[in-house]
Formats: sequence, C-alpha cells, structure tokens
Amino acid sequence: MKRLADFREVWFVDFEFRAPPGHRPDPICMVASEYHSGVTKRLWHDELRIKSAAPFSTGRDALLVAYYASAELGCFLTLDWPLPECVLDLYVEFRCLTNGRPAPAGNGLLGALAWFGLDTLSSAEKEDMRELATRGGPFSAHERAALLEYCESDVRALPRLLGNMAEGLDLPRALLRGRYVKAAAQAYSSATKPVLSMDASSIIVTT
Repeated sequence: MKRLADFREVWFVDFEFRAPPGHRPDPICMVASEYHSGVTKRLWHDELRIKSAAPFSTGRDALLVAYYASAELGCFLTLDWPLPECVLDLYVEFRCLTNGRPAPAGNGLLGALAWFGLDTLSSAEKEDMRELATRGGPFSAHERAALLEYCESDVRALPRLLGNMAEGLDLPRALLRGRYVKAAAQAYSSATKPVLSMDASSIIVTT
C-alpha cells in the first residue's frame, strides 16, 4: 500500500488501561472509529474480554492508526487478539518529523496536536483521566462514562492529526516502522507479567 486511499478501511483506535510497572496492560475500555464510514465502536472491559478478535477489520486492506501504538497492540496481546496487519503509529511519525527539533509541548498526543495548532484537552484534564484509569475499578457509572468520553476524544483527535501529517508522510516506510512497533509490543508482552484482571462484575458501582 502506497497511499492511505488504497486501504478499504482506516480505523483510529485508542484504549484506556492500567499497567503497573513490569506488567502487561489491563484494558479498561476501547474506542475505534472508521474514517470512511464514520462507524464508531465503544466497548467496556467486559465487552472486550468476551471477544476473540478486534471488533473491526485488521486484514491487509485495513489500516490501524494510533498514537503510541505499542500501547494499543499491548492491549491486543493481553486480550489474545490477532495483531493488525497494517499499523500506522502517529507517535513514531511525529518523532520522525521533529527529529533534531524540540517539540515545545512535548512528544505526547497533546504535544503533537499543539505542534500543528490543533485544539486539545488541557494537560490537567488528561492527567485526571490517566489517574482514574491507573487507579482501576470498581468505577461508578459517571466514571465509566468519563473514561469512554476521554478515550473517544483521543480517537477524534487522530484524524485531525493525520490530516496535518499526511502530506509529508512516507507511507511505505511508515508501515515498515509499524511492523517494528508490533514486534516491540510482542517483545514487551513476552517479558512482562499479566495484571490480575478486574472482575467484570465489579467494574461498575451504582450510586
């Protein structure tokens, strides 16, 4: 594939998860949105666990786009899902773009968006959601909704970021770098321990 238009489906994907040091990520929720159709899938922990594969196409004619994709692929491995054939990691491509130049707002998703003058969540809001995910369950209905919305906000940002990066994107080499990211995720997963997963029945507490 030499052009983004060559892919039948382009999926923007983000997971929220907790991962104590030395452990594999334990997925809390996932949001995936397909670029052409606008179809969006929002799945919570227990819905992810019962699936034997990703709820979207991951074959050669589909592209998975993420920011710091090794985290998303780590969640795939925790869930025992087959890894996608084609991966575009916008974190890696942003680092290539800015190689040798300082990124004033950092190299995370917020920093990449700020580089192109795109609106973002505040750093404080993002940190609050990260702390909530790291804390782990049980989650209230309000917390569950907040985590899914936060996850989806990152997914909504990815097409805007890709749109600003697409002109200078060397897609064949970007996909080669995506293959490396897959290998790195597999190596990390093999070298770390599984997290004692949250019991699905305790994920939500009613208030």
